[in-house]
Amino acid sequence: MPGEIEKLRKGVIVLCHAEGDDPFNAPIHTTAFAKAAELGGAAGIRTQGSDNIKAVRAAVRLPVIGVAKGGYDDGWVLVTPDLIDVENIIEAGADIVVLDVTNRVRPNGMDGFQFLEVVRRRYTVPLIADISTYEEGLRAAELGADIIATTLSGYTQYTEDLADDFPDFNLIERLAAEIHVPVIAEGRIWTPGEAAHAMKCGAYAIVVGSAITRPRRITERFVHTIKSL
Repeated sequence: MPGEIEKLRKGVIVLCHAEGDDPFNAPIHTTAFAKAAELGGAAGIRTQGSDNIKAVRAAVRLPVIGVAKGGYDDGWVLVTPDLIDVENIIEAGADIVVLDVTNRVRPNGMDGFQFLEVVRRRYTVPLIADISTYEEGLRAAELGADIIATTLSGYTQYTEDLADDFPDFNLIERLAAEIHVPVIAEGRIWTPGEAAHAMKCGAYAIVVGSAITRPRRITERFVHTIKSL
């Protein structure tokens, strides 16, 4: 197993980046979050976009997991859309590259499995397959993904009914019991207790994003709860 993946074992990976008009949407703030995460004992940093990846790579000693954000023709979010994005992520200094490995067809004409096969043949960098279903996870592992992440459960057209306030523990547990590569739990992990339960379900590591690095989202959750009383 590649050394950078081994460093993630039983660890907390912190998702560090903001989007849109969020006041933290700048590499300087992304880097500050990454440094704080490292000081707090994080095992790795997941971040989006070449500028953020470069900044984080220069600031921390942890494995850097790189992502590029795009979109499908119907508006749903697409993770690392094309080969140029993979190249940019690698050139920016990421140790591990994340791909959207779902049934959906990209604007480049390939579904997630076809794209994974092309990337796997072309690059030696470790690959994380972001999936949304058990079947996608099995297929991605068969095709050579180094890690399967449950990131997209609840964020595809055919799993949006799962987009509630809780992690998809069932998916984590089923995949961890079946496949031969590590399973990373990602998506809607808000508390240490949920993180611990994900590990008990068989996760190799967990990713926490909004609960650590999105003050805006954290504030909104508190406000929503208070207003609903």
